[in-house]
Amino acid sequence: MKIVDKNEVSKNLNETEQLNAIINSSDNIVFFGGAGVSTESGIPDFRSVSGLYSDSQYKTPPERMLSHSFFLSHMEEFFSYYKERILHLEAAPNQAHIKLAELERAGKLRAVITQNIDGLHQKAGSKNVIELHGSVHRNNCLDCGKSYKVGYIARARGVPVCDCGGVIKPGVVLYEESLNQDDIARAVNYINEADVLIIGGTSLVVYPAAGLVQHYKGSKLIIINKTGTESDNRALLVIRQGIGEVMGGVVVKL
Repeated sequence: MKIVDKNEVSKNLNETEQLNAIINSSDNIVFFGGAGVSTESGIPDFRSVSGLYSDSQYKTPPERMLSHSFFLSHMEEFFSYYKERILHLEAAPNQAHIKLAELERAGKLRAVITQNIDGLHQKAGSKNVIELHGSVHRNNCLDCGKSYKVGYIARARGVPVCDCGGVIKPGVVLYEESLNQDDIARAVNYINEADVLIIGGTSLVVYPAAGLVQHYKGSKLIIINKTGTESDNRALLVIRQGIGEVMGGVVVKL
């Protein structure tokens, strides 16, 4: 395993050069990403000024509409909001998604751990993706378990129904639901064993997912986010820019 000494990341190098030096000196990189990875693909986040939670056009707060209890008690309203505001099937991967897939193909990136549900990492070519909050691309009948593609959900009028008559639920983690424990265990294992941990597009305020980064034991933590995070003081390198712009400047050396 290639190791880069902390002193090798010279202060005389600019941020992009430092990032390249760290990435190209390791073959055990893990990426942990949040909503900011997808905003550059035109998908709104939740908590920013222009995010979903600031949208006042709905009589019910978005946090409530995206809860398990609301799904069960107001299915028509849930799916109306879900299809209008959560599904973004036209979105394309940006430079962050594309570069991460390239790093995986080069044998440098071990895993992508994401809080996003849009499937853009896979669309860009990443194979080992842990989706902590589920995916819009996995949908199953609550009665018989039959799976359906997201296009079926998008085209359905009102509540999408299975051939057996059961309701089809999107495979995303709603409020009041627990994260998949197997996904958490896998994420913890990758983070714990990582040489380099890159955190991008997240302010690390959404728990329990954000708490997983505490399992990183290494000395090469990189944070790429437009705003500060609670882990900035632990980082070897902090870059306050958009993740797509930054990752687009990475040159992978084989």
